Amino acid sequence: YGEQTWGRFMSFLYVWQTLIQSPLVLASGAIGFAQYFGYLVPLTEWWQPKLVAGTVVLLLIVLLYRRIEDIGKLGVALWVGVLSLMGWLIFGGLTHANHPVALLPAGGVGALPGLLLSAAMGQAAVKTVYSYLGYYNVCHLGAEIKGPEKVIPRSIFLSILGIAALYLLLNWSVGTVIPWQEVKAWQAGAGDKSQFIISVFMERLYGPAAATVATGMVLLVAFASLFAVLLGYSRIPYAAAADGEFLPVFGKLHPTKHFPYVSLLLLGGVGFVFSLLFRRGEVISAILAMRILVQFVGQAVGLVLLRRRRGTAALPFKMPLYPLPVVVAVVVWLAVFLGIAPAEVSWGGLHFKLYFQLAA
Repeated sequence: YGEQTWGRFMSFLYVWQTLIQSPLVLASGAIGFAQYFGYLVPLTEWWQPKLVAGTVVLLLIVLLYRRIEDIGKLGVALWVGVLSLMGWLIFGGLTHANHPVALLPAGGVGALPGLLLSAAMGQAAVKTVYSYLGYYNVCHLGAEIKGPEKVIPRSIFLSILGIAALYLLLNWSVGTVIPWQEVKAWQAGAGDKSQFIISVFMERLYGPAAATVATGMVLLVAFASLFAVLLGYSRIPYAAAADGEFLPVFGKLHPTKHFPYVSLLLLGGVGFVFSLLFRRGEVISAILAMRILVQFVGQAVGLVLLRRRRGTAALPFKMPLYPLPVVVAVVVWLAVFLGIAPAEVSWGGLHFKLYFQLAA
């Protein structure tokens, strides 16, 4: 977009937006953590889930307030816990399947075009894309990675393939034990158990004790993902400030531990406040609406402009089949953007819908 013109504005806007949308990501995970914690300890008072969510954010800040070498060791330990839980859940579904899961919708292959273009598909894509968002976290740590021109692309592609495989296998495993019709009935009734579906799944397979252990591991997975989120995002304002593209205060490093502590404390603090104020569904919609236009679509268009102005000789990364991936990415992201459902808002006796697309 031009280093001295619109590019500086877009760069500043992206980092400024990060100060809002990254705490929203942190808050969404903390709120989800609190909801799932309710399986172990019923949270009946309005303030109890907020207390749990806020505590999670504060604990993350404490754990990340250290050198990157120590964080790497802690991250590996959390990663092992994540894969252990996923393996256990998938194995349980594979060995205890009691009814088939259809690979195609009713109507077969002929029904796919209509389904893919439906509003329901757009809204489902919003939640699915949210599950994938950590695939590019490695980009936020480029300055702390050896051989980034090789490691970053490999990490992104392996993350996408790994998340896709785990996501499909996990959903298939649960679906072979708990049919979707039963989950729909839960959501329509008074005692909705759908938010604890993994716990119910393990309880049916192995009993209450195993369900309690699995729930604890689900909470570990949620905590590990938030750990990675706050670690990655805390580096963005710092990197921009170090390049002279953002507020200088964010370029400060801790005097002894050498990490961007100002950025960490600010993003964590705002995430703490958001975790006390908002609901998870609204937060997820706001996150995607904010990211799609400036970050995802904006970066895709920026790549085209960069290649036209400078060519490809000096670029460290390659894009096979260019510009097809750019076109597909822009079309898909805009489809997800249009599929974000509005929030129902009641304020001062007024009832209206808030369209996050306009706010973005």
